[in-house]
Amino acid sequence: MRKLLLTLTAVMCSLVASADEGMWMLSHINPKTAETMKSLGLTLTPEELYNPNGRSLKDAVINLGDFCSGVVVSPEGLFFTNHHCGYGAIQALSTPEDDILKNGFVAKKRTEERPAHGLYVRFLQKVEDCSEQVNAELARLYKEKAPKMDSAQVEAYYTDSICMALEDKLDSLHPDMECRVASYYGGNAFFANFYKVYNDIRLVFTATETLGKFGGDTDNWMWPRQTCDFSMFRIYAKPDGTPAEYSEDNVPLKTPGYAPVSMKGYAPGDYCMTIGYPGSTDRYLSSWGIVERTQATNQAVIDVRTAKQNVWKHWMDEDRAIAIKYSSKWASSSNYWKNSIGMNKAVQDLDIVGQKKKIEQNIRNWYAKDEACKARYGSVLSELEKAYTGRKEKMALLTYYSEVFFRGIELRSVANRISRLPFDATAEDASLCVDNLKAFYKDYEPRVDEETMGALLQDYRTWSKGEFLPDFYQLIDSLYGGDTKAYAKDLFAKTCLLDTTCVAKVMADSTLRDTDMAMQYADNIIETYYDLLASVRSSMPVIDYNERLLTQALMEMEMDEAHYSDANMTMRLSYGFIQDYTANGTHYNYFTNSQSLLDKAAKQEEIEDYELETDIVKLLKKGKFGKYADKKTKQMHLCFLSNNDITGGNSGSPMFDAHGHVIGLAFDGNWEAMAGDISFDPTLQRCIGVDIRFVLWVIDRWGGGKNIIKELGL
Repeated sequence: MRKLLLTLTAVMCSLVASADEGMWMLSHINPKTAETMKSLGLTLTPEELYNPNGRSLKDAVINLGDFCSGVVVSPEGLFFTNHHCGYGAIQALSTPEDDILKNGFVAKKRTEERPAHGLYVRFLQKVEDCSEQVNAELARLYKEKAPKMDSAQVEAYYTDSICMALEDKLDSLHPDMECRVASYYGGNAFFANFYKVYNDIRLVFTATETLGKFGGDTDNWMWPRQTCDFSMFRIYAKPDGTPAEYSEDNVPLKTPGYAPVSMKGYAPGDYCMTIGYPGSTDRYLSSWGIVERTQATNQAVIDVRTAKQNVWKHWMDEDRAIAIKYSSKWASSSNYWKNSIGMNKAVQDLDIVGQKKKIEQNIRNWYAKDEACKARYGSVLSELEKAYTGRKEKMALLTYYSEVFFRGIELRSVANRISRLPFDATAEDASLCVDNLKAFYKDYEPRVDEETMGALLQDYRTWSKGEFLPDFYQLIDSLYGGDTKAYAKDLFAKTCLLDTTCVAKVMADSTLRDTDMAMQYADNIIETYYDLLASVRSSMPVIDYNERLLTQALMEMEMDEAHYSDANMTMRLSYGFIQDYTANGTHYNYFTNSQSLLDKAAKQEEIEDYELETDIVKLLKKGKFGKYADKKTKQMHLCFLSNNDITGGNSGSPMFDAHGHVIGLAFDGNWEAMAGDISFDPTLQRCIGVDIRFVLWVIDRWGGGKNIIKELGL
């Protein structure tokens, strides 16, 4: 089936490529890698990093909600993550009357900690190789489905179901854990990750929004930074320590595996290590895949979200209540929007496509020397070129479509929920639907969505060049003279889907499923989406299959070099050291100080992202940083740089010193290396973290959280 000349063990046990590049599995740290880490200063052994049968550093690192990372820092379940990771929970707990998003929050005793409903954490218990089981089932299916399906189609259509079936089997064998089978090395290996999941999470501390997201979109993905990007929560469980839904009877989780906080600081060249849950990278992606990523996917994201965010910003600036409702959605939207802009620029500036083409030529030259290799890989690159080129225009349009109708105009999600209500729905079904919609409507403003709809429907017509237009465009042209704003206004005036009473109305009159304008609109969207998806579906198995073979060929060609798997939201380690950098003739220091924050705050009248409360400015100007100041520089460090590898999902990852003590929280990368998800540049790529001493100073001196400082043993 998959005749590899190298084994996964050979890949993982080969020489390390560099100290700073890579997202490595803690469960497979080989002796050579361990020796390299030790030579850089690490004092912990591999067993002290990962031990499924005893305490290790992995036990302190959490996956937060499947979108961020965090670190437990006390034996009472107290953990740090980024402010932007806790942002949704903080926003959900905020109201115009009790605006903790704006004003901050500190629980000075346990009874004041606020439940963050919907937030959960995962603790990794162990990792097991299950490649043999998955590959054996794929091999069986190859024989069963041939010749009607080729190997690419079998992989595309059955790999996920095989992994899910294996998850179910492992879940039944380990009822106290949750199992997730994940693909590694582009589908060339599979590992089962076992977790304990806790759902009772409570907010302990958040700084003001101006501190937690200081710099906003202006500074996002930039260096230098002064953002105090942290929030603090606590994990609760049953008295026996087992996971449980929120209950007043729950108690703080006893966590013997926690990481101590260090006040010792750092200097250039000091060992630095992050452990977290990076979300997704594509370092092995082909040159044609990179072109599609930038020219189709990223450009569509940039165009649609620019239009959407222009509408949102107008309303958010005018009304604080709307600003609270849309703050978390704005943060999520604008983050990837700016990431896409930066990635496209970096790919062009650094000629990433040209670099990748050179690697692909090396692969051609390599397999040309060996008939067996040529037989396996000789058609891979031509198949990729043909498939990507053939679907280029349709993939771009598919992204535009998804961004407009699934991520842009919000009302469709209500129609989607209503359409899932059975025609014979019970009172219990209706009650559950109402409860789900309450959460949606809490952060929804019809006036904003109406204006967004009018703008995006017009823009999509332009982007699509008249192709794949949902049927309601015929209505827009015939009844509204092509005016999408007039159509949106009429739809929002007539639909019943603007509050939770829509459930009772649809239950009482089922014809609304077909006659309500918003329901008709949503139905048209789905119909056209499937037509558009069908236009690119045939290329998907071909691309996925040959991208996997391309990864396999590279690893086989470079058998003596280290190859880490792309990020996939499983626990990874990155190691390196504290380091500054130079870009475009400018040298950037490895840390920022309090004066740099004051300098930016002085510009807040011209740049709204530099707003900072007067009391915080006064505290900073006093300069009484005491034990929180760096002993060597005599300054209070705010944020700092390391050459650790980072991507989305790493946000909130602890930055450890050589002893496994927390010195900061990773929260961003730098603009010059925004192509990092597809190509790592060791001279430019940096991980930006908030200094834990800045965090502690805010907790202590601004928040008055003496109870927290005491709990941390400081």
